[in-house]
Amino acid sequence: MAITASQVKELREMTGSGMMDCKKALTASNGDIEKAVEWLREKGLATAQKKASRIAAEGVSMAAVSGDMKEAVVVEVNSETDFVAQNEKFRNYVQKVAQHALVTTVKSVEEFLNQTSKIDESKTVGEALAAQIAVIGENLKIRRFQQIKEDKGILVSYSHMNGKIVTIVDLETDVDNEAVREIGKNVAMQVAAMRPQYTSADEVSQEFKDHEIEILTKQIAEDPKMAGKPEKVIAGAVQGRLNKELKEICLLDQVYVKAEDGKQTVAQYVAQAGKEAGANVKVKGFIRFETGEGLEKKNEDFAAEVAAQMAGN
Repeated sequence: MAITASQVKELREMTGSGMMDCKKALTASNGDIEKAVEWLREKGLATAQKKASRIAAEGVSMAAVSGDMKEAVVVEVNSETDFVAQNEKFRNYVQKVAQHALVTTVKSVEEFLNQTSKIDESKTVGEALAAQIAVIGENLKIRRFQQIKEDKGILVSYSHMNGKIVTIVDLETDVDNEAVREIGKNVAMQVAAMRPQYTSADEVSQEFKDHEIEILTKQIAEDPKMAGKPEKVIAGAVQGRLNKELKEICLLDQVYVKAEDGKQTVAQYVAQAGKEAGANVKVKGFIRFETGEGLEKKNEDFAAEVAAQMAGN
């Protein structure tokens, strides 16, 4: 029988389960709401979804790179607490998710959750996640993943603070040796530390530049030191500040963090190190995941919570 949107809505409200899980449950039970609830309970999904309202803003990001270093992916899986994020069982689970994400052909998390899990082929990725929630006892969420491929070079990953920040750098190179891989690692560390938004200034849209020019022009107009200055001088000051900003947000124009003279740019470092490695190396792009970035974090006192529970509150 055909499953209606109102049935799915009703089941979601009853169980707190995901839309696709509710649809599957209703299909399996021929539209019988009570049987659908039982189906969700048997799969562990109803129990898992009760935890879905909890904020999961901790967790870990991990990279998976193919043996030939031509394909790579970064995934972020969130948990409620950093304690769970450092748990070996949880981290092993995330690494398996990353290995699956490395070879998946789907692009969205929703599609990924509906694929057959490579951890347990009797479940979907979403159902395997629900099983982990039941075991660990916290809300967990596969938040995002991003794949990258490079046919003419290598992909190098770097993990900082045990998975708080994970980066991948895409190097186009005609030579693959330890020295070139070291270049990739150093640039990946730069990405982790300095948060570039673009690889080079060529990637920055005119729309972004125009917006920044508008803001900078207003800032300079309010600067007493610029009062009465000729329009040409003001325009030059705006352009100067824009160029400075672009050097801070464009990877290749950033000052290389390990530069001995404090002046060498990332582009200059790559050119010099590539020459020393006997290779023509070009940084084509990067991925940077910071775990929990942009998520609301729950501010709570766990000691107080435990004390309250022991007091029977």
